[in-house]
Amino acid sequence: MTDAEKSPAPRHGVARVISKLGLGSRTQAVQWIREGRVRVNGRVVRDAEFPVRQDLDRVSVDGESQAAARTVVMLNKPRGLVTTTKDEQGRDTVYRCFQGAALPWLAPVGRLDKASEGLLLFSNDPAWAASITAPETGLEKRYHVQISCLADASLLKALEQGVDLIRAKAARCLRSGAKNSWLEIVLDEGRNRQIRRLLAAFDVSVLRLVRIAIGSLVLGDLPKGRWRALTDEEINALTPKRHA
Repeated sequence: MTDAEKSPAPRHGVARVISKLGLGSRTQAVQWIREGRVRVNGRVVRDAEFPVRQDLDRVSVDGESQAAARTVVMLNKPRGLVTTTKDEQGRDTVYRCFQGAALPWLAPVGRLDKASEGLLLFSNDPAWAASITAPETGLEKRYHVQISCLADASLLKALEQGVDLIRAKAARCLRSGAKNSWLEIVLDEGRNRQIRRLLAAFDVSVLRLVRIAIGSLVLGDLPKGRWRALTDEEINALTPKRHA
């Protein structure tokens, strides 16, 4: 008995397989399947849950079956854009920044809320993206945050001690004006709206929030609303060893 007979390849729905191959999102895949653009082993399928063995069956979209090469880009996200492919309320999304670009399908790696700005990653490799955002990865994320009051040592200490399981790994004051301060806050986890919730617990409002670094990757002087592809060296520096 062969190894394949002993351990048959697992089957997954064809829409999921298309997403894992980096050919498109699962939502896009469902639409393509409905339109008859997807074939498995040369036969058109119209069921998004049609079982496929990714390592054995040939899946193609419009004749394209080769898994796309991993692409990772960084965007300097402006305020006012939502991090989603399509917004039900008709708001502008981050994909406005990629209009006209010759890029494969890309999905956000993590999030920045509408009011936040700065470094945001995109990739066509869902497994790699999941490894980057996993809590156990421990990639530090660095933010510059303008707050509605003057920062003092007690506030910085309180942010690092945290509240309700939310904390900053590090917090320091960058500069202060007459009525507000800029802080640098470092996180090693990625909870939803974590900085805003943490500061709100101490009755402090966020005026601006800019992500300036993820791990060793720094936003630098990339203009707002512009993007660039990461080099292989930059991707490797972010990639956990088991996903390299």
